[in-house]
Amino acid sequence: MKRIIFTLLIIVVTSVAGQAKVDLVTLPTRDTVQLTIYNSADMTLVRESRALTLKDGKNKLQFSWANTLIDPTSLEMLPKANADRIDITDLTYPPRVRNLGLWNIESGVSGKVPVEISYLTSGLSWRAFYMGTLTEDEETMRLQGYVRVTNNSGEDYENAQTRLIVGKVHILDEIAELARRQYPYGTPGVIEPEMEGLVEKLEMAKKVMVLSSLAVDAEAPSSKQKEIIKEGLSEYFLYTIEGKETIPTGWSKRLLSFEVDEVPVVNLYKYEEERYGASVVRFLSFKNDKEHELGETPIPGGMLKVYRNAGDEGHLSYTGQSSFKYIPVDEDVELNLGAVADIVVKPKLMDFETDNYEFDRRGDVSGWDEIHTFNIEVKNTRDIGVKVEIKRNFNTSYWKLTRSGDFGEFEQVDMDTVKFTLELKPRTAKKFEYVLRTYHGTREDDREKE
Repeated sequence: MKRIIFTLLIIVVTSVAGQAKVDLVTLPTRDTVQLTIYNSADMTLVRESRALTLKDGKNKLQFSWANTLIDPTSLEMLPKANADRIDITDLTYPPRVRNLGLWNIESGVSGKVPVEISYLTSGLSWRAFYMGTLTEDEETMRLQGYVRVTNNSGEDYENAQTRLIVGKVHILDEIAELARRQYPYGTPGVIEPEMEGLVEKLEMAKKVMVLSSLAVDAEAPSSKQKEIIKEGLSEYFLYTIEGKETIPTGWSKRLLSFEVDEVPVVNLYKYEEERYGASVVRFLSFKNDKEHELGETPIPGGMLKVYRNAGDEGHLSYTGQSSFKYIPVDEDVELNLGAVADIVVKPKLMDFETDNYEFDRRGDVSGWDEIHTFNIEVKNTRDIGVKVEIKRNFNTSYWKLTRSGDFGEFEQVDMDTVKFTLELKPRTAKKFEYVLRTYHGTREDDREKE
């Protein structure tokens, strides 16, 4: 098991010959630890509380981050008691020694002193994923959200309070690269240009992250399911997992984020040959608002796998899956669940002819009409009713369309696209026909006169 190594060197200057007596003491384990994990940057704020045993006078605290991805330039320590009598004077990085820092502490008290140690590290990440279970009529869905926290930082974190932040971090430097430097600030004696302003940027990032640590920790009773508390922080959003979790390095842990039983949804089947080919594609949509039993917080982007209840015995049938981006409050989301085989759309060209030729002064054709007659058959082989949307693209903005049959609703989407919307009962079919007249050459001007 890998651990950050802390060693306490107690230095007491005696009055005999001015010699220094050095006591080597091992620092106690963490009392508490809190992780605040950003996903948009490979960066996590770690806040630890420990009890140091100090002696009156000068003390040195040795910190080693070997085999971890800690950024040593972000290290900070603050006393949580007797702050007016304890002076943490500086943190030095000994030359020609890798992965080692020394805190110099001037203490006016002797005994145990609680301190907070904070730093930024790389290698911790989280991702959201979801499971949706449709009712048999597919009008509502039980939505379950999960997060998976992964620790590849090189350090074990026991009984850690874990917080997850959605939002973009505006920082140029990668924490992992800083952690791997031979010297935290570059080669000793040389100021590297790319390091200028780095400390200020890291401090700003830490200040934003520290805002998420103001709430009081509270461990959940073991009999309760863990919850995630959500809070807004400027352009960021904070998800606090209730209770404590042990996350060893190299491990991942799945945690339930939320569960809502009856989210109203809309199922829509779309056919558009130019976009989806010959297949019908199923879409599932809902809104992140109170009307849809949601709307309290944004929903982090992730993958949703959708199933359907298949009978009273609790069996599930797989419906499809779709990834989506961050969904703000009051925002609609439409998820592409992929092509289906139980809804079929068959367009067929029944007739083609040309008409209304116009000629120029040399006798060449300057304009004409093209007339296409299409028959569209739509089949619903499912045991529930469905709504189907069919788009037809004409490759020209000069056209006229006449239609007949069970075409349902019809609307012009843009200059060269129309949309037919049909509702089909279980295990039924509908047919409709349309005649498309397109105008070409000089006939484009004549279209307006007809």
